[in-house]
Amino acid sequence: MMSKEQRLHPVAILFNFIKGIRQMIFLIIFGFVTFREDGLLYYILVIAAILILGLVSSILSWYRYTYRIKNEELRIEYGIFIRKKRFISKNRIQSIDLTQGVLHRIFKLTKVQIETAGSGNGAEVSLQAVKFAEGERLQNELKRGKNVDLEQEVIKPEFASYTISFKRLFVAGSTSGSLGIIIAILGGGITEIEQLIPERFFETTVAWVIGLSIFFIVGLAILVLIIVWLFGIAGTMIKYGNFTITKHHEEIFITRGLLEKKQLTIPLKRIQAIGIEESILRQPLGYVTLFAEVAGGTIGKGDDAATVLFPIMKKTEVASFLAELLPNYAIQEEEWTGLPKRALKYYLLRSSIFFLLASIVVFYFLPQFSLLPVLLLLAFIYLGYLRYKDAGYQVKGELLLLRYRLFSKRTMIMYHNRIQSFEKTQHIIHRKQDLGNMHISILGMMGTGSHYFLKELDVEMIDQLSDWYSYRDV
Repeated sequence: MMSKEQRLHPVAILFNFIKGIRQMIFLIIFGFVTFREDGLLYYILVIAAILILGLVSSILSWYRYTYRIKNEELRIEYGIFIRKKRFISKNRIQSIDLTQGVLHRIFKLTKVQIETAGSGNGAEVSLQAVKFAEGERLQNELKRGKNVDLEQEVIKPEFASYTISFKRLFVAGSTSGSLGIIIAILGGGITEIEQLIPERFFETTVAWVIGLSIFFIVGLAILVLIIVWLFGIAGTMIKYGNFTITKHHEEIFITRGLLEKKQLTIPLKRIQAIGIEESILRQPLGYVTLFAEVAGGTIGKGDDAATVLFPIMKKTEVASFLAELLPNYAIQEEEWTGLPKRALKYYLLRSSIFFLLASIVVFYFLPQFSLLPVLLLLAFIYLGYLRYKDAGYQVKGELLLLRYRLFSKRTMIMYHNRIQSFEKTQHIIHRKQDLGNMHISILGMMGTGSHYFLKELDVEMIDQLSDWYSYRDV
């Protein structure tokens, strides 16, 4: 039992100091741009004073932060001038995650994040830097209060474990769709950097680009796209490298990351739904991403809207994967109940209305450029057809399966008792055609809801699902 007060590793001072600098980085850059010609010396003195104060504050925060386990509680005391105390019962702890950034791994440290049922927008407790062995001891000690038999853990290494191969990881990076995200980030960054580039240099560069041949510009654009695509592959490999998922007792452990190593813990009782995502790029290749909607906490915050259970696998492998790790969700898909034919026009109209109007405007004012919006119009008409074709549901006892598409096709598997609300809506045109929209909500990340819609269902189908949800005989 760890009853003696412990402090974080001294490297936590550096982490707090770096965090403070990151929060002020835009202010520092703005100050430099503003005072670089007049008042540069005063600017340097002010920045030096701020850095010294930040370092002193980081040292005092580290010294005043202590933790210990006593009387089945994790007790934390912190605060430089105002002393604060936090007591967390072992029974309230939902998960304990270990994360190792680059600096953590250099010093053989880890960050310990402890989540409880009441965790809001952040972890209940975050120990910035402790020895890795100390993090594991904390993990074991705090779990012991949750009726975990440690001897049984040693004797029974049991349960399934899956890892991802380099080939699959490369395919995941190649088809991740991160190209557009990286281009958007680069575009935003260039816009900001443009403010710092001397106007004369900027004008000279623009004139040089305009003077190049069209073939050279196209070739340069293709080269940039290839480089950005390679960056997307590298990012996926860094994020999901060494990915391992293991089930142990009533929890799932996920370890991933090459530079920043993360170890996530997901209690099975917090899983609200399982999702299977088929992106436009991966669907023709037969690959899917498996994810889970997890209630409460901050698992995956900043990374994904939901927790990725496996970045990429063949669709044919999903059933056996779920059978070993989550047998309650392992089902064989049967015939789907789809949408009536009279719903098709709504899907086609919603997907194409913007490009239809844009095509009319461009054709009227700039007829020479009308080809692009027409091509986009045809593409989105086809997307609308796919959304109509893929939408549907299945009911298998206590399980509800929903399938829908925005760009990627998603299949959600959820239990009756995980559904928080069921809503049916109709507007006046729907009522005339016996159609309606179905809205289902479950608990999601950070205590917020996750919502799913099936639009233009036959009213009779919605009523049957409503009866199933309310346990009425159908």
